[in-house]
Order: sequence, then structure tokens, then C-alpha cells
Amino acid sequence: MDTLEQARAEIDAVDAQLAALFERRMAAVLSVAQYKQAHGLPIFDAAREAVVLEKAAARIQNAALRPYYKDHVQNMMDVAKQYEAEVLGRNRAAYQGVEGAFAHIALRALFPHAEAVSYPTWDEVFDAVSRGDTAHGVVPFENSHAGDVSAVLDLCYNHPELWVVDVYDLPISQNLLVLPGTQLAQLKHVYSHQQAIAQSETFLKQFRLPATAMPNTAMAAKFVAESGDPSKAAIASAETAALYGLEVLVPSINTDGDNTTRFIVLSREKPTVGNRFSLLFTLDNKPGKLAEVIQVIGRFGYDMESIKSRPLPHVPFDYYFYVELVGDPSADETAALLRELDHTCRTVRLLGVYTK
Repeated sequence: MDTLEQARAEIDAVDAQLAALFERRMAAVLSVAQYKQAHGLPIFDAAREAVVLEKAAARIQNAALRPYYKDHVQNMMDVAKQYEAEVLGRNRAAYQGVEGAFAHIALRALFPHAEAVSYPTWDEVFDAVSRGDTAHGVVPFENSHAGDVSAVLDLCYNHPELWVVDVYDLPISQNLLVLPGTQLAQLKHVYSHQQAIAQSETFLKQFRLPATAMPNTAMAAKFVAESGDPSKAAIASAETAALYGLEVLVPSINTDGDNTTRFIVLSREKPTVGNRFSLLFTLDNKPGKLAEVIQVIGRFGYDMESIKSRPLPHVPFDYYFYVELVGDPSADETAALLRELDHTCRTVRLLGVYTK
């Protein structure tokens, strides 16, 4: 090309061809979606996706361009999956709370085109995904300041039919929300989720403000707004303040300036692609069994990013364990690791596969 104008004209001409090809491709995607609907097949087919990506890369003559084209095809397949989900009526995602809750904010970031479906409790989110009422569920898993959301980990353990297919780290800024015109001296009580209260403990102690836990930060904001009582305040996001007609009296009251909550995405469809995977296991109550598991993981060369333990339901003084490992879950070494852990542990199962 001799000039910038000529190059841009060439790009425009190619884009016009791509637009027509895109419509043609999406028509074929629609046919695939209708077939899957008729035969009860899942939207995501990991094996098929891997084959398509490899074929796509092989078509590009210029080796330097292959990874870019592979990313382009991956993006097209992601769009196709969104379209299939919408066509099949599966483009719904569950969260706990009401609009404006941190889980709702995370859901919108993860699934901008999905219908967000609210449930009162985490249990009901898990049940909705399990029944197939929604394709996904978004729930908090841990916070950088307050630690694990133990109830969610217990629900993961109690729902072996569900998988963790993605994670999302949401920076959290907890704000003190009040009715318009309220002064700090008027406040007598604060309402929020237990995690938000824990994250704002230093501020609450400083101003001697008692706090009551509610199921959700956004529910707390809604309660304060509907109460009309200037002695009440909520701890929640600035987005929630705008939704319910409240003011941010004091911004960023959380103790940890780098406050982040990690959300997990639940699905009935087993994932296979990622650079992290998580396991749940139980052990016989014998000396050295946990050390043996850690040694097995180390021998296979996996970096263990997290390990947690929780009491087993209805079994006094017995525990289950959660570990997150760095590595390719589809590698032969992972299959070998799981086989060896199957001999070492009383029970072991793959919980999640995702990319971080």
C-alpha cells in the first residue's frame, strides 16, 4: 500500500466481507443451537473447541500471526456460545441478594448479556443451577481481608453435581450509606452483610456504631432507604447508594485499602480448559495423612496456591479439605495425580477448572 488512505480502504473492504461471513457463521451457529436443543446437548463442547482452535491456527501461513488468529477464533466461539445460550433460553445467571449487591456487580461483569436472576440465599443459588433454572451461579468465595466464605465452601462440598468454571476478583470499596442530609452524629445503628461489617470493623469501633448482619449489603441499603430513619445507615457500594436514593456519607470505610472479594462461577457443565484446578478431599484420621497428600502434590510438581479445611457435616471432629493447584487440568500428569490421590485420600474429587 502506498498511502494510509489506501490501507484503510483495504481494511474497510475486508471488514465488509467479514460482516457478511459473520452473518453466515451465526446462521450456522443457530442451526447448531437448534440441534443441541432438540437432543438435549450442552452448549460447551471442550473437545470440539480445542479441535477448531488447532485447525484455525494451522490455516494461517504467517507463523507470527497464528496466535492472534487463534485469539480471534476463540472470541468468535465465545460470542457463538452466548448466542446459543440466548437462543436456548439458557442465558440466565443466579446471584444472592438484590440489584446493586456485590454479587450482582460481579455477575454483570462476567455475564453482561445474561438475565440476572436474584435468590434470597446462597443455598437457593446452588439449587437453581443444579435444577437447570439458570446456566450459571455467581457467589462470593473469599475476601482478602475477612477470609473465606465458609458457607459457600460447604455448599460446594454438598453439591457434587456442580463445577466451578470461572473466578472473578472484584475490588471492594465499602461505603457508609445514609438517607440524604443525615449527619454522622445522628447515627445509632448500622446494617450490612457480616463480611462487610468485618471489613469495616475499625471504622465501626472508632465511632462506636453497633452493627446488625443482614443477608446482603444491597438488602441492607434497601432496608435503610425504606425505613426513612436517619439514625440508620448501611455499609454497601456506591452503586447501591444510587439505586436506593441514599448518600455516601463516608467513602471507603473498609480497613483494608486493597479489599478484594473473589467470586466463583458455578455450572452443571464440566470444564476442561484452564490454568488452575481445585480439589476437595477427605482423609482417614491417621497421623501424617495430610502431609502425605501435600508430598504427592509436590512430587508431581504442582504449586499449591491455597489449602483450607472445614468440619464435615454431621461427623464430629472430622474434616474435608480444599486445595487450589496451578497447572493444566487436561495434562497427563493431572490424571496421574488424581489417580494417586484416589489411593491416598478417603475421597477426592475435582471441584473446578478455571483461568486466573
